[in-house]
Amino acid sequence: MSDKAAPLIAGARAAGLAIATAESCTGGMISAAITDVPGSSAVFDRGFVTYSNAAKQAMLGVLAETLDAHGAVSEQVAAEMAAGALAHSEADLAVAVTGIAGPGGSEFKPEGRVCFGLARRGADGRAETVTETVEFGALGRDRVRAATRDHALTLLLAALEPQPSAN
Repeated sequence: MSDKAAPLIAGARAAGLAIATAESCTGGMISAAITDVPGSSAVFDRGFVTYSNAAKQAMLGVLAETLDAHGAVSEQVAAEMAAGALAHSEADLAVAVTGIAGPGGSEFKPEGRVCFGLARRGADGRAETVTETVEFGALGRDRVRAATRDHALTLLLAALEPQPSAN
């Protein structure tokens, strides 16, 4: 069990927020870490495991044009995955991951590159999405996937912090 999941569940419960996940390279590891925590059903709405491009399109609404232009391992796809997880769930907060766990990769998309999307439902009901790419390096498949899981949980936990209000 990840040491980040229990504080996430407690924080989401305190904030009254529901969580969804959209996973590719982790194959459900983020959802599993969350649901390993007793009481997670109070805040975890659902997880999408969208390993194939077809699944990303059918389950999350990722556009074929985005996949064609940027490839599955891109911040653009991660953003659409996160927004799609919100749109197809009752969650207030969603994290998405898409990457190359290894072995393999290319000079353009090396092993250990993971793109993250984090979407939060705004007061107007629309998703506010941020993305980032992390280069974990060629740590080996298991370690890249575990690092991805832990980073995604960290992003979710940080998103529970009070948002500054615009004046």
